[in-house]
Amino acid sequence: MPIDTIVFDFGGVLIDWNPRYLYRKLIADEQQMEWFLSNVCTDEWNVQQDKGRSFAEATSVLQNQFPDHKDLIAMFYGRWEEMLNGEISESVAILRELKDKHYKLYGLTNWSTESFPIAKERYEFLNLFDGILVSGEEKLIKPDPAIFHLLLKRYNLTPETCVFIDDNLNNVKAASSLGFTAIHFQSGALLRDKLVELNVLADENVA
Repeated sequence: MPIDTIVFDFGGVLIDWNPRYLYRKLIADEQQMEWFLSNVCTDEWNVQQDKGRSFAEATSVLQNQFPDHKDLIAMFYGRWEEMLNGEISESVAILRELKDKHYKLYGLTNWSTESFPIAKERYEFLNLFDGILVSGEEKLIKPDPAIFHLLLKRYNLTPETCVFIDDNLNNVKAASSLGFTAIHFQSGALLRDKLVELNVLADENVA
């Protein structure tokens, strides 16, 4: 079946988000910063907010667990915008090309419902999408197959006509198992090569 739809993850694919952009300002020693992000404000803790837990509850729970780091914990969502380092320009250029070629574009992102409006306001290219599914709003999260099924149902999509792009290999494997053509994002250049292989984009090197 011909590909007519491209589904993008956002963080790490189109948007450069990383808590280190903030915490390097707050913790001078790199090893101490890495310890803090590995043991206190962990990825596993942050994922709960992507599943729908409120920032207030998440912060309170962690501050009670690590009272010595109360102020640093408060900064995670208090200064969350400082974790955004701009768009990933090569990927956004590809997104615009796909829009110009009239592919249907959808977003499937693990993102908190409280912080996603900040990104939506900051990055105008998010308006290019025909629809966006945000995990925090749906209380479902990748790689759970349920959120992929919800995407397909809500927008009347067929997985065999969709390319799914994500920087998280577990999410890529989940999409692939459901029939998507799934691409593990590593760089804009490699993404373009993959889309050329799939005849979604034209080879720039061919005159």
